[in-house]
Amino acid sequence: MSGQNARFSHESLQDRKTIKMLLTALSKGLSKGEMILGDDEEELVLQTAELMNVRIKATREDGQCQFNLRVSWSDPDAPTQGKGAPKIKS
Repeated sequence: MSGQNARFSHESLQDRKTIKMLLTALSKGLSKGEMILGDDEEELVLQTAELMNVRIKATREDGQCQFNLRVSWSDPDAPTQGKGAPKIKS
């Protein structure tokens, strides 16, 4: 996958050892500044930023447990659309 806008999505049933391996691979990618996510059909390369937003949610309801980990950041390779320096008049 390449281009400005790209998506990768995957959902499957895995054992906890495999999920741990996936989380470890994500951790290593975050550390080195690049993550490559893919499966048999598609691949997406993400360059990570120095500062990122993280959100963690967890629930246990009606016999079902779930946790969500969301990490987001501005693409370091994307051109910035800054507004310039602020101006203050007094």
